[in-house]
Amino acid sequence: MGDLIRIHRVRTGLTQKDASEKLLVSESLLGAYERAERIPSLEFLRDADKAFDAGGALKACSELMDGEKHPPKFLDWAKLERAARVISAYETMLIPGLLQTEGYAYALYRARVPAYTEAEIVRHVEARLERQAVLGRTPPPRIGYVIEESVLERTLGGPEVLKEQLRHVLDCVERFNHLTVQVMPSDQHTHAGLMGPMQLMSTAEGRNLMYVEAQGGDRLISKPEQVSDQLDLFGILRAQALNPWKSAEIIETKVRQL
Repeated sequence: MGDLIRIHRVRTGLTQKDASEKLLVSESLLGAYERAERIPSLEFLRDADKAFDAGGALKACSELMDGEKHPPKFLDWAKLERAARVISAYETMLIPGLLQTEGYAYALYRARVPAYTEAEIVRHVEARLERQAVLGRTPPPRIGYVIEESVLERTLGGPEVLKEQLRHVLDCVERFNHLTVQVMPSDQHTHAGLMGPMQLMSTAEGRNLMYVEAQGGDRLISKPEQVSDQLDLFGILRAQALNPWKSAEIIETKVRQL
């Protein structure tokens, strides 16, 4: 991929400096792409394809880059997510990936056991941040999250990282009217989500899917009867959680306490 970018850049007579200015990226980042030290984003590949008049050759490598950025079992989910009609999740441990700040994501991947190398951490964080483009997509997906209150108190990366993260969640809720965040209070002694977290998706074609993450391995589930049960369960969870306005108040309180 790096060689392909370099070949098309040279063919158009652009230096790295000229090309980086044209593509609005740093010269060092472009160099890292060409040396295969960093994985180019989908946006960069689209822009470079146009700037270098590559005739679709660079843009066509998007799927190849997907395979480099995401674990094999998550790859299909990440691709479908870009065009999803509805995205839902119940989170018990972490802020949802589409709402994570860069600092929070770095703290998460640095806490992994067994540890990632720094290059692997950068790759995973960049892939996670790139997925967040779906928030501003036109037409937008409907996104709904139920988050355990304890997640808002887990100081992953330290208090300042968490404070920035919670402020970011509030900002996203304010900016995107297709996003709903609800908090499941810790004093709710029983509710429909006690069996664990879930991630759900409805595609533009009407398919319903579920992605399950577990210590023993992750899996994408598409069997209608299984996913339908979880969709019903998520509906009950939303009814049991605090409403979006009360949830925002809870998050604001957590910010003030940090």
